[in-house]
Amino acid sequence: MNATSYKDLPVSVEDLTVAYRYEPVLWDVDVDVPQGTLMAIVGPNGAGKSTLIKTVLGLIEPAAGRVSIYGESFKEQRNRVAYVPQRGSVDWDFPTDALDVVMMGRYGHLGWLRHPGADTRKLAMEALEKVGMQKYANRQISQLSGGQQQRVFLARALIQDAEIYLMDEPFQGVDATTERAIIEVLRALQGRGSTVVAVHHDLETVPEYFDHVLLLNVRAIACGPVEDVFTQENLRKTYGGRTDMLAAATKNVNGNP
Repeated sequence: MNATSYKDLPVSVEDLTVAYRYEPVLWDVDVDVPQGTLMAIVGPNGAGKSTLIKTVLGLIEPAAGRVSIYGESFKEQRNRVAYVPQRGSVDWDFPTDALDVVMMGRYGHLGWLRHPGADTRKLAMEALEKVGMQKYANRQISQLSGGQQQRVFLARALIQDAEIYLMDEPFQGVDATTERAIIEVLRALQGRGSTVVAVHHDLETVPEYFDHVLLLNVRAIACGPVEDVFTQENLRKTYGGRTDMLAAATKNVNGNP
């Protein structure tokens, strides 16, 4: 890809290699995320899915390769990106309520030394309302259920008003109602022109929830529109020979029985 074309891409990854203690976790990965897509990253445990997200965010230093956000580094474009981490990676015992957690999403706009005012509180309450959590605004986050905590973190991302949303397992451990609420929010983000990239584990919902998919197992097996690359053959290359699971995952793509 030439130097001008990847400047139009929300996320571009080229020849990316990441290693832990000399063991490759990602190897020579190339991924381009088109503008305005809802992209799933899927693959088996240990495939490097979360590592890829964290490397894009500048949290992990690659051994080789390039990552760019609209042609520049994450550091230069950080205000255009929102991140929803895995729920299990967060200290939920931290003494704060849901509204404060959401308002933290505006610190990049306010600066750390400015106290959020009435406008920020209003935006935070609107974000909580969008995810059905406004009545829990003053509830300590440790007192919320797992699905409620995930909704709060989604609201925190919403308030950032970002162009790119990177999410690590946003549907993990939530009930069906919360899952539907989350996907409605993601589609609304896409509808306003944002790009969403989410690590996802439920293969059967990929065709329903996403329009693009990256199949990853240390290497990028395939990446592109779901109808083109979410095939049994590519899934078999990604996961191995679990043919019953693969058949179920792809049954709704291209009218497969």
